[in-house]
Amino acid sequence: MRVFACSFLALALPAFAQVFGCACDSARPETLAARECGLCKEGDKQPAAPAIFFLKDINPRKPNRLLALPRAHGKGPHSLAEMTPAARAELWTAAIEKAKSLWGAQWGVALNGDEVRTQCHMHLHIGKLIEDLETARFVVVDGPAGIPVPPDGSGMWVHPEGNKLHVHLDEQITETVLIR
Repeated sequence: MRVFACSFLALALPAFAQVFGCACDSARPETLAARECGLCKEGDKQPAAPAIFFLKDINPRKPNRLLALPRAHGKGPHSLAEMTPAARAELWTAAIEKAKSLWGAQWGVALNGDEVRTQCHMHLHIGKLIEDLETARFVVVDGPAGIPVPPDGSGMWVHPEGNKLHVHLDEQITETVLIR
């Protein structure tokens, strides 16, 4: 049944991805009315510091999920690749620390790929990793600063493995590795 659900999601989510035509522009508040600009609007409400903030996922089917977001954003869709290495490390570090505080060693952090994103604002999904979930497509890194940027806009999911991190690459729908 889990395979069927994941297959359905893999087919259905791209139909809902709307960030390619994103027109979010904080200087023009009327552009933030679009559904895909909802997280940009939330980011604009945040104080300048800290640079990273957290929101509970508003999807009622994901009661155990948080989102980690950088406060700063520009016009249009925001990607991990557009962030400076220091800003990316800060985002991953904050997300992982929050995940550890909530789920101990069973945490996972996921970034959906560009093809399936439904929000323009860059964000990471934080949750408890589904038990015994592992694939062969991963790299091992020492910490958040070592997490690579996918060159093709694909997604990734990260989890602890001993004192290292496994970074699973080359996927689009990644948040499904986290319990709802």
